[in-house]
Amino acid sequence: SRPSERSPLFARAAAGLALVMVGVVALSLPVQSAYATGTAVDLGTSASYSVLGGQSVTNTGSSVLAGDLGVSPGTSITGFPPGTVLGDTHTTDAHASQAQSDLGIAYNSAASQASDASISDDLGGSTLLAGVYTASSSIGVTGTLTLDAEGDPDAVFIFQIGSTLITAPNSTISLLNGAQSCNVFWQVASSATLDTNTQFVGTIMALTSITANNGTTARRSRHSPRRHHTTTRWR
Repeated sequence: SRPSERSPLFARAAAGLALVMVGVVALSLPVQSAYATGTAVDLGTSASYSVLGGQSVTNTGSSVLAGDLGVSPGTSITGFPPGTVLGDTHTTDAHASQAQSDLGIAYNSAASQASDASISDDLGGSTLLAGVYTASSSIGVTGTLTLDAEGDPDAVFIFQIGSTLITAPNSTISLLNGAQSCNVFWQVASSATLDTNTQFVGTIMALTSITANNGTTARRSRHSPRRHHTTTRWR
């Protein structure tokens, strides 16, 4: 896991983002079991990025990115500074292009894995075991969603979301019993929005956009497969 990353005001990303965060442990919640058939997604070279945009990346405020920042095939990165990039910045170069290619492969890998269980509506207040979870439409998280590895540090959680992923303010994705943020993947067919003060876990791969509002905290990166018409934005 990487050091904490914070987007103090507003963050929006499309064509490249992934985010990891450890939340507060929640106990005695309803438990939904899957069959634990998911396989960890190989992010390739995109794994080094905190933000990887398709057309542009825009930041307003003192966001801190622990990993790399990049854009491809677009050319626009603005707002750094005041944002801080602790890794390298790649603007329409070979590294960013390869990362976008690898990200597309990763997205398809997550999307193609066989589903273990269906999910719908809001996942807050529930505990999920390892597996591949599929939503035909939008998914929300209000409060705490707990991911329970049952003592297996290699347990994989994959979420295949047919439309949008939206968290409510002050929501948390919590890891329990050895669950690892690097083994949590969110494949989003539309856009993801992490509302104010969300503590999120996993890699988001969204086709349209990813937005992280004031106080959102992460320990990894954000990624979305390439969409030439989309814009990545942090502020």
